[in-house]
Amino acid sequence: MGQLEGKTAVVTGGGTGIGLATAVRLADEGAYVFITGRREAELDAAVETIGPERVTAVAGDISNMDDLDRLYDAVRTRGQGLDVVFANAATASLVKLGEITEADYDHIFGINVRGTLFTVQKALPLLNKGASVILNASTAADNGMELFSLYAASKAAVRSFARTWANTLKDRDIRVNAISPGPIDTPGITALFGEDNAADARVHLATTAAIGRMGRPEEVAAAVAFLASADSSFMLGANLYVDGGENQV
Repeated sequence: MGQLEGKTAVVTGGGTGIGLATAVRLADEGAYVFITGRREAELDAAVETIGPERVTAVAGDISNMDDLDRLYDAVRTRGQGLDVVFANAATASLVKLGEITEADYDHIFGINVRGTLFTVQKALPLLNKGASVILNASTAADNGMELFSLYAASKAAVRSFARTWANTLKDRDIRVNAISPGPIDTPGITALFGEDNAADARVHLATTAAIGRMGRPEEVAAAVAFLASADSSFMLGANLYVDGGENQV
């Protein structure tokens, strides 16, 4: 028996990286998982990885309200409510102050802030008593990296959501917490820095963690599974750093 036996979970951005690793871990703990993401090929591969009997994939963009409605309609149809929401989907770009466009702002905040807000708000009618909501923030919200001003600000907003929503939902016995991953080795590194620069970026990012290496998506997934389970029952509005000491020592 896993710690989430009989539970139902939603993982946004579940086709790759941290989202996929978390969906696998939650399913291994006994949860039935709904995953969503923008790329159907990645979702199809994720279903095979997780096991078709343990997961439903719903393609969509969390910044699109119709896509979120389709996701939660699928959860509703299953008829068992919702016990875990991991609001993980996000995007990032490298752009410095003085060169930021309105399109840059709308893209980052549209997905990371607006998308996270409505991912959780639209889940509210389905959340069972004792449910756990986990928001994916970032160490970038704290460390002031020059080219990440939009991304960092969006993740600071996500961290703030965890505090206010924890207060809002506590009377329903629903816990809201955040995680803040540090340098994690995912395919997003290549997408962000480009094929030619990804290897150098990984070498540099490894030096930012006191532990001396980048983290694995499975290590973040373990932290999410902890926050989803009863083992974290006295945690509310917290921000759990999974950063190899990047912002700690």
